[in-house]
Amino acid sequence: MNTAMYELAAAGGDVLNVIAAFAGGLFIAGALIWAVRLGMKAMDQELPHPRPEEQPKLPESGPIREVREVREPDEVPVPPDGRERLMPYELHHSGSKRGKDQHRKRWLPGSSGSFGSGGLGHT
Repeated sequence: MNTAMYELAAAGGDVLNVIAAFAGGLFIAGALIWAVRLGMKAMDQELPHPRPEEQPKLPESGPIREVREVREPDEVPVPPDGRERLMPYELHHSGSKRGKDQHRKRWLPGSSGSFGSGGLGHT
Protein backbone atom coordinates (compact mmCIF):
# COMPACT_ATOMS: atom_id res chain seq x y z
CA MET A 1 0.00 0.00 0.00
CA ASN A 2 1.23 3.42 -0.78
CA THR A 3 0.61 6.75 0.88
CA ALA A 4 -2.18 7.70 -1.49
CA MET A 5 -4.28 4.75 -0.33
CA TYR A 6 -3.83 5.73 3.34
CA GLU A 7 -4.89 9.29 2.56
CA LEU A 8 -7.96 8.05 0.73
CA ALA A 9 -8.91 5.71 3.61
CA ALA A 10 -8.44 8.48 6.18
CA ALA A 11 -10.55 10.90 4.15
CA GLY A 12 -13.33 8.31 3.82
CA GLY A 13 -13.59 7.94 7.62
CA ASP A 14 -13.87 11.70 8.10
CA VAL A 15 -16.70 11.89 5.60
CA LEU A 16 -18.59 9.17 7.47
CA ASN A 17 -18.12 11.04 10.76
CA VAL A 18 -19.46 14.25 9.23
CA ILE A 19 -22.45 12.42 7.73
CA ALA A 20 -23.19 10.72 11.09
CA ALA A 21 -23.00 14.06 12.95
CA PHE A 22 -25.28 15.70 10.39
CA ALA A 23 -27.80 12.85 10.63
CA GLY A 24 -27.72 13.03 14.44
CA GLY A 25 -28.33 16.79 14.30
CA LEU A 26 -31.28 16.29 11.95
CA PHE A 27 -32.73 13.66 14.29
CA ILE A 28 -32.43 15.95 17.34
CA ALA A 29 -33.92 18.92 15.44
CA GLY A 30 -36.82 16.72 14.29
CA ALA A 31 -37.42 15.50 17.85
CA LEU A 32 -37.51 19.10 19.14
CA ILE A 33 -39.96 20.17 16.42
CA TRP A 34 -42.17 17.17 17.25
CA ALA A 35 -42.09 18.05 20.98
CA VAL A 36 -43.09 21.66 20.30
CA ARG A 37 -45.99 20.58 18.07
CA LEU A 38 -47.12 18.08 20.71
CA GLY A 39 -47.06 20.84 23.35
CA MET A 40 -49.03 23.19 21.13
CA LYS A 41 -51.65 20.49 20.55
CA ALA A 42 -51.94 19.92 24.32
CA MET A 43 -52.35 23.68 24.93
CA ASP A 44 -55.13 23.82 22.32
CA GLN A 45 -57.07 21.18 24.27
CA GLU A 46 -56.85 23.10 27.59
CA LEU A 47 -59.58 25.43 28.81
CA PRO A 48 -59.25 29.02 27.61
CA HIS A 49 -57.83 31.66 29.92
CA PRO A 50 -60.44 33.66 31.88
CA ARG A 51 -61.50 36.97 30.35
CA PRO A 52 -60.83 40.21 32.29
CA GLU A 53 -64.45 40.41 33.49
CA GLU A 54 -64.18 36.87 34.91
CA GLN A 55 -61.17 37.73 37.08
CA PRO A 56 -61.69 37.91 40.87
CA LYS A 57 -62.50 41.37 42.24
CA LEU A 58 -61.94 43.05 45.60
CA PRO A 59 -64.97 43.15 47.90
CA GLU A 60 -66.84 46.46 48.02
CA SER A 61 -65.63 46.92 51.62
CA GLY A 62 -62.02 46.91 50.41
CA PRO A 63 -59.17 44.51 51.05
CA ILE A 64 -59.45 42.16 54.00
CA ARG A 65 -57.02 42.98 56.79
CA GLU A 66 -54.89 40.51 58.68
CA VAL A 67 -55.86 39.77 62.28
CA ARG A 68 -53.01 39.13 64.69
CA GLU A 69 -53.65 37.55 68.04
CA VAL A 70 -51.77 35.53 70.60
CA ARG A 71 -53.03 31.96 70.81
CA GLU A 72 -52.56 29.48 73.64
CA PRO A 73 -53.12 25.73 73.62
CA ASP A 74 -56.58 24.43 74.41
CA GLU A 75 -56.37 21.54 76.86
CA VAL A 76 -57.95 18.24 75.89
CA PRO A 77 -61.03 17.70 78.05
CA VAL A 78 -61.20 14.79 80.49
CA PRO A 79 -63.51 12.03 79.26
CA PRO A 80 -66.83 12.01 81.12
CA ASP A 81 -68.24 8.90 82.77
CA GLY A 82 -64.76 7.43 83.40
CA ARG A 83 -64.35 6.26 79.80
CA GLU A 84 -60.94 5.48 78.34
CA ARG A 85 -60.90 8.04 75.57
CA LEU A 86 -62.84 10.73 73.75
CA MET A 87 -64.20 10.37 70.26
CA PRO A 88 -63.17 12.93 67.59
CA TYR A 89 -66.66 14.48 67.51
CA GLU A 90 -66.37 15.20 71.27
CA LEU A 91 -63.24 17.38 70.82
CA HIS A 92 -63.19 21.10 70.10
CA HIS A 93 -62.88 22.28 66.52
CA SER A 94 -59.53 23.94 67.17
CA GLY A 95 -56.45 22.98 69.15
CA SER A 96 -55.91 26.51 70.44
CA LYS A 97 -57.86 29.44 71.82
CA ARG A 98 -57.42 33.18 72.08
CA GLY A 99 -54.96 34.05 74.83
CA LYS A 100 -55.84 36.30 77.78
CA ASP A 101 -52.67 38.38 77.39
CA GLN A 102 -52.51 39.81 73.85
CA HIS A 103 -49.08 41.44 74.22
CA ARG A 104 -46.37 39.78 72.15
CA LYS A 105 -43.59 38.18 74.12
CA ARG A 106 -40.23 39.71 73.20
CA TRP A 107 -36.72 38.43 73.72
CA LEU A 108 -34.75 40.42 76.21
CA PRO A 109 -31.24 41.27 75.08
CA GLY A 110 -28.71 38.98 76.76
CA SER A 111 -31.37 36.73 78.30
CA SER A 112 -30.77 33.73 76.03
CA GLY A 113 -29.13 32.62 72.83
CA SER A 114 -30.03 29.98 70.33
CA PHE A 115 -28.19 26.69 70.34
CA GLY A 116 -24.75 27.04 68.83
CA SER A 117 -24.90 30.81 68.48
CA GLY A 118 -22.16 31.42 71.00
CA GLY A 119 -24.51 33.33 73.30
CA LEU A 120 -24.29 33.21 77.06
CA GLY A 121 -27.53 31.30 77.42
CA HIS A 122 -30.10 32.01 80.14
CA THR A 123 -28.64 34.41 82.72
